[in-house]
Amino acid sequence: MNYDHILSAVFLERPNRFTALVSLPSSSSGKTAVCHVKNTGRCRELLIPGTSVLIEHHPDALQKGRKTEYSLIGVYKERAGRYGETLLINMDSQAPNQAAFEWLCQGGLGPVSDVKREVRFGGSRFDLSFRKDGSFCFMEVKGVTLETNGTASFPDAPTERGLKHLLELEKAVKSGFQAYVLFVIQMKGICAFTPNRGTHPAFADALKRISQNGVQILAKDCLVTEHSMKIDGDVPVFL
Repeated sequence: MNYDHILSAVFLERPNRFTALVSLPSSSSGKTAVCHVKNTGRCRELLIPGTSVLIEHHPDALQKGRKTEYSLIGVYKERAGRYGETLLINMDSQAPNQAAFEWLCQGGLGPVSDVKREVRFGGSRFDLSFRKDGSFCFMEVKGVTLETNGTASFPDAPTERGLKHLLELEKAVKSGFQAYVLFVIQMKGICAFTPNRGTHPAFADALKRISQNGVQILAKDCLVTEHSMKIDGDVPVFL
């Protein structure tokens, strides 16, 4: 997953879920710009006034009919209790699916074939499907940006849509398919992953149950740079 035309900026405020105001660097006259926020989650622990962020400039915005010239795709977070240590977190909600697609195609889960995106099953549309060891498999991908003291968790807000996906994956397994949930943790420096029970208990309960019923739960961290995000290593999952 790669980006072009990346600039550093300073986050000012988020008027609504879809837009943010940032201060552009002095090389761009230090002006305030409106950015599209490519993540509709709350992200309150990340988008704090004065925080350094990464934005992607779209030179062809006018030709493509975009409402803004910029998209907010990354944020630097200072870790609590670790003075001077910061995490670079990709917060583009579209990046995990692309990174997962690339990871699968490059053999991240072993030899697979017939990788497809946005595949319908029952009342849901899963992010990925593929064939592995002669079996047809579904995969739902969840991007994770919430981190506390080295532990990543999901979701950062109640997600009925996410819960529905879990239940549909369980049905897929009962129908004879293989199924996976892949939590793509959009940063490095993570020791563990756990569902965010305090925010959405039903999601946490469902995740634990479907894991007992044959759905495979995976968590991976990512190598994140100013211009890219790539799935990297396994992260222990605690349900």
